[in-house]
Amino acid sequence: MSTLEERPNPDDTLARARAAREQMAAALDEDQEHETDEPVRWQLIWKRPRTPKSKAAKKEELRKQRRRLQDAAKRRLAAGNSRRPRSQQSRIGNAAARRDARALSRVRHSNAWLW
Repeated sequence: MSTLEERPNPDDTLARARAAREQMAAALDEDQEHETDEPVRWQLIWKRPRTPKSKAAKKEELRKQRRRLQDAAKRRLAAGNSRRPRSQQSRIGNAAARRDARALSRVRHSNAWLW
């Protein structure tokens, strides 16, 4: 258990905090505003001043985006087609096999006696 002599005086702590208040406020103000001649330090993206783009820059950006999306669509189409490289003949064969399997299944699950 701490004794009374070891505990700091609350009045002293309050006085030190009040003395440091101006120093803290000055540091915060300095962080908020900067002179134009000094280089801008790293800032959060939502606090940065927005630099307007020219019409040509906007159009160029949209052109690149459109091209990127079109290329992605072509890749998706090619990937979808490459997964199913079956010919028409194999499809017909598969359909016949499915029909046979279905008929066998009907016979197997029916309650008709086969002697």
